[in-house]
Amino acid sequence: MLKTKDIISREDSLPGRSQAVQLDPKNFLTSESMCPPFVSGRNWCYFAMGCFWGAERRFWLQPGVTATAVGYIGGYTENPSYEETCSGLTGHTEAVLVIYDPTVIEFNQLLSVFWESHDPTQGMRQGNDRGSQYRSGIYCSSDTQLAQALKTKSIVQQQLSSLGFPSITSEIVLAIKFYYADSYHQQYLAKNPNGYCGLRGTGIQCS
Repeated sequence: MLKTKDIISREDSLPGRSQAVQLDPKNFLTSESMCPPFVSGRNWCYFAMGCFWGAERRFWLQPGVTATAVGYIGGYTENPSYEETCSGLTGHTEAVLVIYDPTVIEFNQLLSVFWESHDPTQGMRQGNDRGSQYRSGIYCSSDTQLAQALKTKSIVQQQLSSLGFPSITSEIVLAIKFYYADSYHQQYLAKNPNGYCGLRGTGIQCS
């Protein structure tokens, strides 16, 4: 379970603003829209794995992923800025929106990328990045996705426990409001190939 005492309360969170961030809706790599309405036939989900720069790259490399975007989810502040989110005063975690063609890649394959690419047992941190904005989570767009995610959590926990890792702390729920980060952060590692990526897996492999 998440240590909710480490997440700011709604009453103490920053107020935010009514104006959403303005950004080019076209993905830098694929030119497909990363803002709704999405291309017909696409599915989507949100994944939080620590700093969203490296996490986004893990997903855009997957065949069948047609667009990605980064932003903030799971908190209270309306239309938060990057600086506000990093303060821990919004309640959000950094997340990646993954838009995919289900005829090319299955949701379970995306779940494998999620579980293999980071340590889902670290609570309010990921590696050297510390704070509630780096917590792990899967934010699903359907009940079917939610059921699949929860099923894989049980399987992955068995593998992690056998390696001496503690309990998974990832939040797995139906998606709530997602706020896009500004254009500077979108597809950051495609624009800055030598940029920071602190993602480290645990060594498990998911079939």
